[in-house]
Amino acid sequence: MKDLDFPLFKTKSDVYKKFDLTDIKQRQEYFKYKCGPEIEKLRKYLKDNTFIAYLMGKKSSGKGTYAKMLAEIIGGDRIAHFSIGDMVRSLDEVIRDPEKRKETVAFLEKNYRGFMPLEDIMKSWDNRSTKTLLPTELILALAKREIAKLGKKTIFIDGFPRDLDQISYALFFRDLIGYREDADIFVLIDVPTSVIDERVKFRVICPLCQTSRNLKLLTTKNVEYDSNDKKFHLICDNSNCKGAKMMTKEGDELGIEPIKERLDKDEMLIKEAFKLQGIPKVLLRNSIPVDRVEEFADDYEITPEFVYTFDEKEQKAITSEKPWEVKDDEGVLSNSLMPPPVVVSLIKQLAEALDL
Repeated sequence: MKDLDFPLFKTKSDVYKKFDLTDIKQRQEYFKYKCGPEIEKLRKYLKDNTFIAYLMGKKSSGKGTYAKMLAEIIGGDRIAHFSIGDMVRSLDEVIRDPEKRKETVAFLEKNYRGFMPLEDIMKSWDNRSTKTLLPTELILALAKREIAKLGKKTIFIDGFPRDLDQISYALFFRDLIGYREDADIFVLIDVPTSVIDERVKFRVICPLCQTSRNLKLLTTKNVEYDSNDKKFHLICDNSNCKGAKMMTKEGDELGIEPIKERLDKDEMLIKEAFKLQGIPKVLLRNSIPVDRVEEFADDYEITPEFVYTFDEKEQKAITSEKPWEVKDDEGVLSNSLMPPPVVVSLIKQLAEALDL
């Protein structure tokens, strides 16, 4: 990330041991091998304590993936991932249901504290676009209701703060939901814009079951070559699907262009949060310069790029792999990391931030 230094985090093991990070059982063994002591410390801490972590990263930077993988390792009964964006999107449907709308308005009449009249908010909500931010006070009231349903758990909050004037609100968020003695931690995520761009551009979706894959980064068992358009196509391998040709969703071919403004704001938010004093910060970095990889990571921790060739003799597509190379935001040729090594960094830094 430009103008902000996210240090490289070493996950390379002293004694090399290879794991298949796409296999859930081997992934568990991997985490035990890479950060077993810190996992046990966190499990022990979470028996009697909780904390609030604010996940901050650009859109599609992996916030939800990292939080859910952490819960998979530590234990999902003590950790919850809460997305402000998902909450707002679900409420768009709620307010169109007369009974649920009445219930929501009744709750807000008792709990909303803000300068904009609630009646005006509901009118604008009916007509709002996804680009319009709801008042911060309304978001806090609605989040309070949803989080109360989770019980007293460690919560990874994804999507708050959402604007520059909400940065300081984060420090008071815990008071609104009854976690007055809990630690607050900002988890800041640095992912090169080029990584997000290729994740979007090469994303494909099954037209039948809506399963999502990525032509470059998440292939399927079956790949076909179309001699007419001279392109390779993934064939859906969802066991409950008929195996349709996966297609690019309209607009995805533009990559990050439609969300460039959003990504720029996300970067500004991260930089402001970085400067905020009095709150521990966990810095997660998704990429490593190519010339530093051997020093900091094991080979299987690097995201593979899938490459396709067509065997004329066998008349079939051949899939091979190579390390995925992208340029980071400083223009440095880098390798992107698989999610597990980033989560190893998250676990070790959380243990340190909590003084475990």
